[in-house]
Amino acid sequence: MSATVVIPGEPVPAQHVNLKLGPGLIQTTGGVQSTRAGTLNHSANNARWWVESNSRRYVPAPQESVIGIISQKAGEGFRVDIGGAHYASLDGLAFEGASKRNKPNLKVGSLVYARISLAHKDMEPELECFDAQTRKAEGFGDLKGGFLTRCSLSMCRRLLDPSHFLLPLLGSKIPLEVAVGVNGRVWISTKEPKHTIAICRAIEAADPDGGAMDQKDITMFIGSLDI
Repeated sequence: MSATVVIPGEPVPAQHVNLKLGPGLIQTTGGVQSTRAGTLNHSANNARWWVESNSRRYVPAPQESVIGIISQKAGEGFRVDIGGAHYASLDGLAFEGASKRNKPNLKVGSLVYARISLAHKDMEPELECFDAQTRKAEGFGDLKGGFLTRCSLSMCRRLLDPSHFLLPLLGSKIPLEVAVGVNGRVWISTKEPKHTIAICRAIEAADPDGGAMDQKDITMFIGSLDI
């Protein structure tokens, strides 16, 4: 990734046939503009662009993956805490194979890995737990068991970058399942509590808002843990 600092109203050279804009950017008739001050980032293939700031409150953006906490049942669906200014809504049919007779039985406090299907500043965000094109789960849905930890928004985006070292490094030493939401939440499932604790400590150590350790330091740090 490359990065540069932008201010609100500044034009951004974001162009791609499948362009996806994340937090801090908006499409206008004159092109793409920044709506907040921060660091401009884009994916390796230039398809996804966003602005990172030091805010810890998540601002929903379409097509982003988040980890939500079911806060209440609402009619045919659920209200979900995704760490933003407002709760999100999740339709009971927005799951693979769901029907009016066969809906997920999620309880208050349950965790879901979901994609934001609609995000607008004047509307409640909407979620879905399947791929909109295939209508298959593709990893989305109810997160059973495991442990939820939190980190900075920038750390979550780093963990979602396939080229980032941390998750492959941890996976080479510990059998694990991980779901990363860009809303500052990471779900971890391992066979032993000490492995879960080790992963949480490693994420905290690598977080720019925490220890900010690099790959060499993290490798040494993991080696010092009882795993």
